[in-house]
Amino acid sequence: MAASIVSQTVARGLRGASAKHLFLDKFKCARVSSRRWLNLQEYQSKKLMQESGVTVQRFYVADNAPDALQAAKRLGAKEIVLKAQILAGGRGKGVFDSGLKGGVHLTKDPSAVGELANRMLGYSLTTKQTPKEGVKVKTVMVAEALDITRETYFAILMDRACNGPVMVGSPQGGMDIEEVADKTPELIFKEVIDIFEGVRDDQALRMAANLGFKGPLERQAADQIKRLYDLFLKVDATQVEVNPLGETPEGQVVCFDAKINFDDNAEFRQKAVFALDDMSESDPTETEAAKWDLKYIGLDGNIACFVNGAGLAMATCDIIDLHGGKPANFLDLGGGVKEKQVYEAFKLLTADPKIANNSAANSWRLVTMPQC
Repeated sequence: MAASIVSQTVARGLRGASAKHLFLDKFKCARVSSRRWLNLQEYQSKKLMQESGVTVQRFYVADNAPDALQAAKRLGAKEIVLKAQILAGGRGKGVFDSGLKGGVHLTKDPSAVGELANRMLGYSLTTKQTPKEGVKVKTVMVAEALDITRETYFAILMDRACNGPVMVGSPQGGMDIEEVADKTPELIFKEVIDIFEGVRDDQALRMAANLGFKGPLERQAADQIKRLYDLFLKVDATQVEVNPLGETPEGQVVCFDAKINFDDNAEFRQKAVFALDDMSESDPTETEAAKWDLKYIGLDGNIACFVNGAGLAMATCDIIDLHGGKPANFLDLGGGVKEKQVYEAFKLLTADPKIANNSAANSWRLVTMPQC
């Protein structure tokens, strides 16, 4: 049975809150999800890559229209891409409350960048992954727009089956990798990394060849792969995903977009990275829930859900929706829950005005699973 709209919404929230799970049956790979759910803006991830010698587009960041205009002029590029910086996907098809459509714009006229930035900065951008009211844009990235002749997919992630990091790649980039794995699993390639040796030259070259890079580009891609692994180790990442890892007409291998997830247990030695965390875009309730290791996602209804287990929580939301009710939240207590966590969870739910103002005295749905 197809997933309901409610469970799809919850699933999107969970993917945004933690490392997106990728399960490739052929290789039995699973991503490790982070606990604190640190998310970085696109430009922050690109700065980290730059510091590790990874090739990215030239870019600047601006928080006002005049600075965005000056950045466009400094780039001196044939074409410029202006991107609103928010922690949500679907920016290209989003809508601003200023009336501007799209959070990603291409232009060959530098003067247009200032005008576009003026209609982005300070306004809320609504996408399929944001709350209904959208997210206020505080910064924009002004970047050099490069042509891409070919797109590939590359990631380094933690694999429980191998007890360490693995490289996963595909010559089919620029699309949903789960879809590629499902329809053409033969186009998914994996290299297990020995944590003591790191990425060997032969592994990097083999992965580059499997991604379809030829001639001088093969060695260039292999070099980028090794640099990405250096970044993976340097920042204590659980995932570095580049989609696409592209090839330009000028013969350059460029990381056009990246997602980095971090091991929260390493926060004590990654203070500079975790200091980049922008909590202003986070739902205050979700932020408070995370402090107690609770997975919470706010929804639009008025029936509270208090559940032990993510699958059961989504099923509960679906059942409520199926019978005409509207769940107010997804809340997974997780395994090994403590008394204090239960107490804090109830505090979060009772503080929600959608629930507190509900006239129905029995507007609660409480589902628990026994601890074994």
